[in-house]
Amino acid sequence: MAAERDFDVVVFGATGITGRQVAAYLAARAPGSGARWAAAARNPAKLEQVLDEVGVTAPETIVADLGDAASLAAMASRTRVVLNLVGPYTLYGRPVIEACVAGGAHYADLTGEIPFVRQMIDVYDARAAQAGVKIVEVAGFEALPPDLAVLLAAETAQERFGEGLAEADLEVSFAGPPGLPRPSDMISGGTLQSLAAAAGGDDASAVTDSAALISDPARAEEVRRRSPIKVSPRRGTDGAVIAPMAPAAFINPAVIHRTAALTGAQPFRYREGLGLAGGAATLPLRYAAAGVLSGTQAAVAAAARARPSVRRRVGSVLTKILPGSGFGPSGDRLELWSWHMTVVARTTGGQNVRVDIDADGHPGYLATARMLGEAGLLLAEPGMTPDRAGCLTPATALGTASVDRFERARVRFSVAS
Repeated sequence: MAAERDFDVVVFGATGITGRQVAAYLAARAPGSGARWAAAARNPAKLEQVLDEVGVTAPETIVADLGDAASLAAMASRTRVVLNLVGPYTLYGRPVIEACVAGGAHYADLTGEIPFVRQMIDVYDARAAQAGVKIVEVAGFEALPPDLAVLLAAETAQERFGEGLAEADLEVSFAGPPGLPRPSDMISGGTLQSLAAAAGGDDASAVTDSAALISDPARAEEVRRRSPIKVSPRRGTDGAVIAPMAPAAFINPAVIHRTAALTGAQPFRYREGLGLAGGAATLPLRYAAAGVLSGTQAAVAAAARARPSVRRRVGSVLTKILPGSGFGPSGDRLELWSWHMTVVARTTGGQNVRVDIDADGHPGYLATARMLGEAGLLLAEPGMTPDRAGCLTPATALGTASVDRFERARVRFSVAS
């Protein structure tokens, strides 16, 4: 990468719900970090208006249009890192990645569209590695925290016991704002449109494949055998009902297994879910809620396995009927969320390792924005991340030495002694 750039981080697509929060985070962090940042969008007047609504003034606004390759190239050439918030990525992500690889800028996004991630690995991994560029996808709530936590557990197991992982279980729980939940509180229109794009894509069968991001066929088969993605409800060791991960059970596993492959770890069984805790009286209700989530995820899996013509029709219908990218929670509710993740891992010799994450802010919007903003700052700082390039996972791109930095994003990692 070129040593001198006008900016450390550029936020492309800062007019969306999450994009404006990324800009707000960088605006707050920049004075203390010395980072130089800018915001980019197709319509600079709209960009300035949207940022003003959240009390942010970008040091500079850059005109960049997905339909204008020259504008994307100019944006990438001026910065160390591009944070891409323009989705669905299946439809709009590739031109930005192309510009970053050609222009020598690191790239990160929030996609959960695993078939698209696989396509980008096939097309850009070797080129990005040769250019010294990190392409870091799925870098929000999915899958940055679980990916870092599982790698932290694996490294701790090696340090303490000299053993790799045999299995890892992740459980997440949320605490939302008081009162009745709103439809827009959990899943944004952008996330829903991304799911529709993935479901209707030509490679939709990769949606449900835990080994979708692994290039070695033998290893991929071993991962599928050891660690298939299951969406049926189950009971946790503490009595909680474990529902499939929300918003989708088919995102994190593929990323975590790619991390294991890139770090040379042996395949292990990975399982995750949403913990629904409560007393005995609420058990039927908790199982009912888990059943609804399971049924929804099973329907997604069935659609992904359908014939291409059926998938395209399903994707087209979903795109039309689901809310658009402007649909999401109101700003006054974003701060009222908290969430917790626990990874309990067992080594090949039967030893246990536990990693906890405590975080503040709405997981899909505010916490995700803060994490992506901090990831961008880390990628921009020479020597702060592992000396590795190509199409990487969040954990392999950032390294576990970075976890303390995420405290500034109000995401706190800890390893049980």
